Amino acid sequence: MNDAPTPQAPSLSQKKPLDTVVKLALMVFFGSFALIWGGMYLSRPDRSIPPYSIGSQEGTAVSIHVPAWTSDTEIETLIERFRKVGRETRNFGPMKIRPTTPDDPAGRYRRISIYIFTHDAWAEAPILHQYLSGDDLEVRNGFKRALRGFYQLTDTEEEGRIGPMVDGPDSAATAAYSRQLFKQAVTPDR
Repeated sequence: MNDAPTPQAPSLSQKKPLDTVVKLALMVFFGSFALIWGGMYLSRPDRSIPPYSIGSQEGTAVSIHVPAWTSDTEIETLIERFRKVGRETRNFGPMKIRPTTPDDPAGRYRRISIYIFTHDAWAEAPILHQYLSGDDLEVRNGFKRALRGFYQLTDTEEEGRIGPMVDGPDSAATAAYSRQLFKQAVTPDR
């Protein structure tokens, strides 16, 4: 009789442990997905206001472009956000607006006028410059008609409007397409 042990085939239920290099590669693989997801979550845009981009800025005037499908309600929400920032911190930097009064010792955003358009051509620098200079009456009137929203903050007052700028006071005839959201004094201690 042969008493030598017979070699047995390895059982399928017995698994060989993963190599250290494989473990490290899996950790890097899943860790990179976690970092990407975390970064996307932390840098996600604010969904409570409509998407916007700064078209141009000259002095205290800022032209903003929003998508064409942006409703008046969404534009009103954006204006209310500007109002909140103006009241609480007067720091429009996180909203991607460069300082409007950089040399003012009282603050970098003491005065600001924000013009909101749905057509990006009206938010471009040459148009804003022509509007502010007042040289071309046709551009000035077109700028006012193309406007979808307006926010202005000064040392003494803030104002918000929806729709084009109308000459003269608001009336029942202009209320269908243009209305003042607020116009009130601000406290000078900010």
